[in-house]
Amino acid sequence: MKLFPAGFFALALPVLAGENAILVSGLRMHVDRHESSGDVVRLYQGSGAIELPAASIAAFEADDYVAPPPPVSPSLPEISTERQPKSKNPKDMVRAAAERSGLPGAFVESVAKAESAFDSKAVSPKGAIGVMQLMPDTAHTLGADPRDPEQNIDAGTRLLRELLIKYDGDVAKALSAYNAGEKAVDRYRGVPPYSETQRYVDRVVRDYLKDQNRGQEPGASGQ
Repeated sequence: MKLFPAGFFALALPVLAGENAILVSGLRMHVDRHESSGDVVRLYQGSGAIELPAASIAAFEADDYVAPPPPVSPSLPEISTERQPKSKNPKDMVRAAAERSGLPGAFVESVAKAESAFDSKAVSPKGAIGVMQLMPDTAHTLGADPRDPEQNIDAGTRLLRELLIKYDGDVAKALSAYNAGEKAVDRYRGVPPYSETQRYVDRVVRDYLKDQNRGQEPGASGQ
């Protein structure tokens, strides 16, 4: 599955040869190969793999398939500095931060849900803090106070954006880097063979797809 910040295609690199899983939502994920077993499809990328419901995948493209070029934006837009009236609700903060970074709100919500269930006071055994579970050093690098909910969410969302750009819109790689670090993703050239990271990517992608499916149901209203 690939996910691009608004205007990202101006900086997109050529897609490497490989198999592409096309999701029913229209998004795509570059994988090495896949295996089908009943109503589950296992997607392999690097040394890792994630499982998705077969119903969420529309088709697979062959290695030599060349997709039509997407519309090209003149430049990657700056992260918006516009601030809406502040809300103390973490979900509202997540949506606002996603909009400023040009990311789908539902995607960033899925990450926040997996990280802390939107708990601004959460602290992991490893010391990750807040809704987006930022390590103190990472927060410092991003110029944020991790214990301030708004700064935490804004910094975590900006980090997601940077990772998506680095990995050419590849959601699995970006999520893996957010969870296990960029070095692990670069070392294994994809989702690393860590059970925690593989479960994390699977959980976020599944939750995001569920949200997309709910939005496509008859009578569903957009958020």
